[in-house]
This record gives sequence, C-alpha cells and structure tokens, in this order.
Amino acid sequence: MKKRMSLLLVIAMSLAMLVTGCGSSKSESSEKKTDDKKITVAASATPHAEILEEAKPLLEKEGYTLKIDEFRVGMECGYAPFNWTQSDDSNGGVKVEGNDEYAGGYDVQIAQKIADGLGKKLVIVKTEWDGLVPAVQSGKIDAIIAGMSPTAERKESIDFTDVYYTSDLVMVVKKGGKYENATKLSDFKGATITGQLNTFHYTVIDQIDGVKKDTAMDNFPAMRVALESGKIDGYVSERPEGVSATSANKNFAMVEFADGQGFKTSDEDTAIAVGLKKDSDLKDKINKILAGISEDERKDLMDQAIKDQPASEDN
Repeated sequence: MKKRMSLLLVIAMSLAMLVTGCGSSKSESSEKKTDDKKITVAASATPHAEILEEAKPLLEKEGYTLKIDEFRVGMECGYAPFNWTQSDDSNGGVKVEGNDEYAGGYDVQIAQKIADGLGKKLVIVKTEWDGLVPAVQSGKIDAIIAGMSPTAERKESIDFTDVYYTSDLVMVVKKGGKYENATKLSDFKGATITGQLNTFHYTVIDQIDGVKKDTAMDNFPAMRVALESGKIDGYVSERPEGVSATSANKNFAMVEFADGQGFKTSDEDTAIAVGLKKDSDLKDKINKILAGISEDERKDLMDQAIKDQPASEDN
C-alpha cells in the first residue's frame, strides 16, 4: 500500500512538474502545496489538464486532493461567431461547465490563448448576458469574454483589459425584403427594429427617424427567430454576427451602411475587451498575453470562427 501511494504521489508530482514546465512562466504556472493532503497544480492546454483529471480519482483513493488551477470565463454561448454551443470538441470547442454542451467561437479561442498564457485550465461558464457582470463581481467567474464593449457605464462596475476586437454596426434583415437594399439609416423609416437588451445596439436605434423601436430581446437567437417570423423587419448587430446570421440562414441579408450614413458610435462602443473584477491582478497579465496576438492572427481567428460556426441558427 505504501509503495502504491508513493507511486501515485510520484505520478502526480511528475505531472505537476510537466505542466509547470510547459506553462507560461514560473510565477504563473507553478506547483503549490497548501497542506499534506492537497496538491494544487496549474494546467495549461490539453492534454495536461485531462491527464491530471485522470489522476484525481487515483489520488483520492489514497486520501489526497488534486486541485487544478482554472481560468473561469463567462459567456452567453449564443452570439456566433463570437461564441456558440456545439455537441463536441471539434474546432477547438471547450466543455461547458455543468452540462454536456461545448462552447466554440472567436471568444473561446481568445479565452484559450489567455488560459494557456496564464498556465491554467480553461473553464467555460454559460451565463445569460445580464448575469455576466454580477458573476465576475461575485467571483463566480474570473473574466467575461463575450463580445462585451468597455463602455463608460460598464467601467463603473468592472474593469476591462485592452481591446481584443473592433467591429462595425450593421442591420440584419430579410433577404428579398423591403430593406435589403438599404444604404443609409433613413431607409429604415417606418421599419420595426430591435436590438439586444442592455446593449448599445438597442440604444442606437433612436438615431433612425420614424423607426418603430420594438422591445429589446435577450439574445441573438431570439432576434433571428423574430426576423424569420416577420415580427420585426431587422435587428442591429455587429458585422461578424451579421456575417454569421446570413451564413446560417439563406433568408437573411446584412445591410452595411455607406460612409457617414450609418450609426454614430464611439470607439468604446465598437471595441471589445475582457471584463474583470475591479482591481483584478489578472489585468496586466492578460494585457501582456493579448499584446502577443497580432492583428493578422486575430483576423484569421475571426475568419475561421465564421467558417466553423454551426449551420443551425439555434446556437
């Protein structure tokens, strides 16, 4: 029994050293022993975290607890191509905590790069949009990586990293419909338009004279359903989601506005950054990791996410 326990400890310690060696730095991926019966290790990408998960039950039989350092990220998992749910781990999909789903998309790829840089296991926590800020404030999640803009209002509640993506606003409408060939905001006079609840997508609708501003909706799948059914004439979105929507549904079209004829927005509105708890010690670390991701790589990741998105619009 003693020999077996010693062997298991050697395996666990060896795995810890392996993971530490493959992590980002000594300060960010290190082995920590909090007591004689608990071993805490950092685990960056697959397969390290998976190997350690296999070791857990073996160690538990001998009375040892193995804890893997996690980077817990909140997102809706319903805003393709930024984030969506899928049935397996294809195209870099990551298991969603608490159910059988996997998360995929641009945000997941960015989150994985950050987790790898921190030397931690990425955990995706599926969270409704309105629950993201409270979740990071309470410590339920470590970060929000969900296509969130660092607006002045949000900055009053949480901190943000440097920008990891910037986009333009578009309108998603019915293909072959009255508004498919629109080129300016005034073309939507009399149209029934909506946007996502508690986002600037919804507030900018007020810039359209004579528009019929419909009730804001909780998420993009709901807006796609409303558009398909004819309940609305269009919804405000960002270009990547517009490309995603039209790729997923042949009945949709994306309206891109001529220069100076679209929505007036600030840089902070169209920028996307990682949301963190106030004074989080992760901010500088994540900024350093983001600085190492070139603009070309970010573009390639988004292009790939658009290609990889599920064909179904119910994601």
